[in-house]
Amino acid sequence: MRKLKNVLVTGGAGFIGSNFIHYLFGKSTSGEKAFEDANFSGRIINVDCLTYAGNGETLEDIDKTFGSGEKNPSKRRYFFEKVNICDRSEIERIFKQYDIDTVVHFAAESHVDRSILGPETFIKTNIFGTYTLLDVARSYWGVSLDNPRDDVLFHHISTDEVYGSLGPTGYFTEKTAYDPRSPYSSSKASSDHLVMAYYHTYGLPITLSNCTNNYGPYQFPEKLIPLMILNMQEKKNLPVYGEGKNIRDWIYVEDHNRAVWLILNNGKTGEKYNIGGENEWQNITLLDKLIELTAKETGMSESDIKNTITHVKDRPGHDQRYAIDCTKIKTELGWERKMSFEQGLLLTVKWNLNNKAWINHILSGEYLNWVEKNYSKR
Repeated sequence: MRKLKNVLVTGGAGFIGSNFIHYLFGKSTSGEKAFEDANFSGRIINVDCLTYAGNGETLEDIDKTFGSGEKNPSKRRYFFEKVNICDRSEIERIFKQYDIDTVVHFAAESHVDRSILGPETFIKTNIFGTYTLLDVARSYWGVSLDNPRDDVLFHHISTDEVYGSLGPTGYFTEKTAYDPRSPYSSSKASSDHLVMAYYHTYGLPITLSNCTNNYGPYQFPEKLIPLMILNMQEKKNLPVYGEGKNIRDWIYVEDHNRAVWLILNNGKTGEKYNIGGENEWQNITLLDKLIELTAKETGMSESDIKNTITHVKDRPGHDQRYAIDCTKIKTELGWERKMSFEQGLLLTVKWNLNNKAWINHILSGEYLNWVEKNYSKR
């Protein structure tokens, strides 16, 4: 029986990780009752080194209620550690100090364009960082093939991009061979293989999930949906790679996190689970929908916004289509999505329009420099 009492969440100040922490504490960022069903009673130790995409402000409400704002130390349930996951001595300290029994590993460099411009950080964080966590967990938990444990768990969050690119038909399943096409997806594929190797070689209790594109509140505005909403507000061009016909499957972030929590509770050790939105959109069609919703919410002219669409040179190795078959998690664990795409996309547009202060705080000089470097020469 898994303890799930002292849960180490890596990358908890990022987009998906911060939403996961909100979800576990019953503080849904969407406000939907469907996402207040975690019934979590343990402690969360959030490890994040707060690089450009990590924002401590995202969890201020959690810290006030469950962390530093809790006057009784024995009742405190949220702790933040500003630590790089590659720092073995610090990770060892955290395991010992908090008696970690569960790892939920979100931390990763995750933007394909950034990986093309500079892959080294992706190799260090996504591969060596994952190795460090795996090896410390193995040592601290004292597991081996001769000494298995069922009360601890290492869950690894991954992406559908490790599978490569699909044609017009077909879906990625858990048995699809890996065929990564970018430094980012290659680094994630490597980390996936390391996780499975630690299970087969050392008996480390693991589960692994591969998910499609997430969207929702607190997403860093380098990703497609928040970037386009921000550019519309600022009357900037809307850059679209190539003809914009690449297809992605979209899932609301809290639906993803409900799936992760279900795996932590009931997933079979050593297994991987695909998590999908079953919701495919061409990039250009999705942009048209975003323009429609943003124009309606702001009173801007839809036609004027569409005139700012700018087709830029396609990026190298741009996968044509992603689509997940999530039959396994639905049939074996009973998971189902709670948020429709129409409802979730409107909620996301409104959130980005109404939280400009949060967005402004994270638009650092480093981010602006990256935008200029990435798009100015395309």
